[in-house]
Amino acid sequence: MNVEPSVQTKLLQLAGVDAELTRIAHRRSALPEQQEVARLAAERNGYKDAAVAVEIGIDDLDRDIRKLEGEVDAVRKREDRDRGMLTAGTVAAKQLSELQHELASLERRRSVLEDELLTVMEQREAMVADHDHAGARLSKADADLDDAERLRDEAMADLEVAQQRCEKDRGELIGLFPGELIAVYDKQRAAHGVGAALLQARRCGACRIEIDRGEIQRIAKAAPDAVLRCPECGAIMVRTKESGL
Repeated sequence: MNVEPSVQTKLLQLAGVDAELTRIAHRRSALPEQQEVARLAAERNGYKDAAVAVEIGIDDLDRDIRKLEGEVDAVRKREDRDRGMLTAGTVAAKQLSELQHELASLERRRSVLEDELLTVMEQREAMVADHDHAGARLSKADADLDDAERLRDEAMADLEVAQQRCEKDRGELIGLFPGELIAVYDKQRAAHGVGAALLQARRCGACRIEIDRGEIQRIAKAAPDAVLRCPECGAIMVRTKESGL
């Protein structure tokens, strides 16, 4: 294949644009801002799970409190009934001792229930404090995640602008080359990442391997418009004054 040297030189511009497109694609796939969003989202979900667990615990304690309050109320009502019977003096002599014994048992039972109720209420108070703390952490995590998503979106927008600019430049450059040359270039780029590079000081700019003297002599004798490829990586080698030939 033979292509004017000035046209071959423009392949370096195309290769530069394609290299930038590759960098953009890599940055998009490994965007630090996206990684930060993922980290903060996981952290936020952890705080959310913790807050939900505390809420469930509070609900359980509320049920225990209602149950204990009901039991305390039932015992107190029975005490009041027994005291009312004692006060009214309507209890037969042989039932008096049993009633007094029952009243003492009820008082002891109520005391135990009230102690249990106090313990559960203290547990609930501590859990409410935990819930408030979890809520504060969750609110901060939400705010941090919002900020990270905003930065991620800005970074993605910048990449999109850069990509559109490169694609526009590439579209303008493509028209300068013969279709056969572009086909070779694109196939090489798809296979090895770089389609064309500068031959500089006996070294291929694509694979960075130094070319042996015999091959360099062959390249030096080649016609200026001959399209040459690196014997190591296959990239199109563009010759300029920097090639040292």
